[in-house]
Amino acid sequence: MRSIGIDIGSTATKVAVMEDNELTLTLLAPTGFSSIEAARHAAETLAEHGIDVEQESVIATGYGRIAVPYAGKAVTEITCHAKGAWWLFGRSGVVIDVGGQDTKVLELRNGMLKKFLMNDKCSAGTGKFLEVMANRMNVSQERLSELAAKGEKITISSMCTVFAESEIISLIGRGEPLENIASGVIESVVGKVVSLASQVPGDECFLTGGLCDNAYIVGRLADRLGKPVSTRPEARFAGAIGAAISGQR
Repeated sequence: MRSIGIDIGSTATKVAVMEDNELTLTLLAPTGFSSIEAARHAAETLAEHGIDVEQESVIATGYGRIAVPYAGKAVTEITCHAKGAWWLFGRSGVVIDVGGQDTKVLELRNGMLKKFLMNDKCSAGTGKFLEVMANRMNVSQERLSELAAKGEKITISSMCTVFAESEIISLIGRGEPLENIASGVIESVVGKVVSLASQVPGDECFLTGGLCDNAYIVGRLADRLGKPVSTRPEARFAGAIGAAISGQR
């Protein structure tokens, strides 16, 4: 049985195709300004792979889930991330999903969602914060992590992304090395994620979302949480995988 999960997030749209509980295809594209256009593009890309969304079981999730007209059902992100994380890692622990606009932390026990927390509406502590700060420093997010690994830790004290950007402009203006600023930016995000994750019990953490391929951030999370943080490349598609699993059932 084949099913398709489509996760339209604020930054990226993820698609996962599952057949008999096996992940057979993943697709990733920027969401852009319109969730409706993102859903249309996903359908067109699937068609290029010989998959007609009108003939398949399609489940939508993410903040743009209501914009997928060919989906048979829309399921909340929390439910889908829990199902996707269990499929990916297969053991109990704390799931950390750092998205573009929010960060979610889930307590997963024996495949069941026991508890979840989300950050407030401010984008500090999310992927958007890293994107904004990297753009301000005129570097890629990958380069930001490379710089941070070489820098001395400084404190970015502002809790708001807008004020933090102004703080970084001031640091650049007074000649603070980019390595130190990058370290401060990364530590600011990690600190907010750790503060949230520390409220959920578990001996191991699993990182999903757009930062799962950033080894430096994974390492910093593990250091500050004082527990292992596991991830894998497919973890970016956790929400879409969970949606596809919902479609199979």
